[in-house]
Amino acid sequence: MDYYYTKTLGNISFDLAVSKTTEALKNNGFGVLTTIDMKATLKKKMDVDFYNYTILGACNPPFAYKALQAEDKIGTLLPCNVIIQEKVSGTIQISAVNPKVSMRAVGNTDLMGIADAVAGKLKDTLEAIR
Repeated sequence: MDYYYTKTLGNISFDLAVSKTTEALKNNGFGVLTTIDMKATLKKKMDVDFYNYTILGACNPPFAYKALQAEDKIGTLLPCNVIIQEKVSGTIQISAVNPKVSMRAVGNTDLMGIADAVAGKLKDTLEAIR
């Protein structure tokens, strides 16, 4: 089982892909808590050139609350990260963490139902991005 779900889009700008991903997350009950521009960060901190790569830290509060009730250290695996990257100009890849894989590592069976539900929401999110 892969540790991520992914989708590739063509003929879309990187900024528009970030915007559409953020909107699709919102429509599926997620808020974006953090936005990390890896290209800008790596340029500023290390003076290296990198391709367009943004990490969105997405949170679905009801599911996060349930997970925290089941496992108090689960915050180490939150929020759900979604990445948007453009290795080749005009081709955007959007990937989301597979929470079923990350939650399995915790060893708390109470988390698996939550992980299944969140996985479904993340898959729906990716499917909605066009």
